[in-house]
Amino acid sequence: MKTIAWLSALILLSCVPDERPKEEHPSPPAAPTARAREPLAPRPPIPAAALPSGSAAGPAAPPPSADPLLTAEFRDGFNRAAVGPDWTATSPAWHVESGKLCVEHAKNHPIWLKRRLPPNARIEFDATSTSEDGDLKAEYWGDGKSAAETVSYNAATSYLTIFGGWKNQFHVLARIDEHASNRPEVRLDPSSDDPRARRVEPNRSYHFKVVRDDGKTVRWYVDDLEILQYPDPEPLSGPGHDHFGFNDWDVKACFENLVIVPLK
Repeated sequence: MKTIAWLSALILLSCVPDERPKEEHPSPPAAPTARAREPLAPRPPIPAAALPSGSAAGPAAPPPSADPLLTAEFRDGFNRAAVGPDWTATSPAWHVESGKLCVEHAKNHPIWLKRRLPPNARIEFDATSTSEDGDLKAEYWGDGKSAAETVSYNAATSYLTIFGGWKNQFHVLARIDEHASNRPEVRLDPSSDDPRARRVEPNRSYHFKVVRDDGKTVRWYVDDLEILQYPDPEPLSGPGHDHFGFNDWDVKACFENLVIVPLK
């Protein structure tokens, strides 16, 4: 009987929970097993239109203009009271006066024709300066909307003809930057035998003609005398370089008898 009682007591003791205090510094759990990362799914390419200008994918191309392409001769004699809907003026200084398009103090804020030029065209007009400073200016194959953002006009979008510029010191045919060190120019000298070196006379009407017929060489004539030419290895043409405009710095200038003829 004693043996049975002892065994019963032993069984009861084995069923009592262990209430001894836990270890104060238990051993750290085993480190988890390292698992290789799953490869990320490749990102879709960014559309070129979403890239900022000048990014690795190159500058974004200008959007095509909504202005109609010139496919036939265009004329504007300015025989009306206002500039009219065919033009985009970047300065309020532009106005029509006695059948001429006139301006003063435009500070290189041109007026653009709302027609697109083909790569080859002949552009003719008459121009008059009322000042001894000369300074008759126009733009060819530009973007149709830009104007100077600083005092120095070195970021145009076009070729520029400047007749009697810099207070009647130079005739200049420039590309983008009218101050470029390699610009074609004629230094004006009243004592020169070169007829191109004559200064602009105030209140005299001059007939301008600019021609590009080979897609790359811009030729500039005044009163049928070739002033300068610009053979361009990277011709300005197409979207962003397909508009004509008149321009002005400070003198009062007037323009009339515009004729543009598309060439093949």
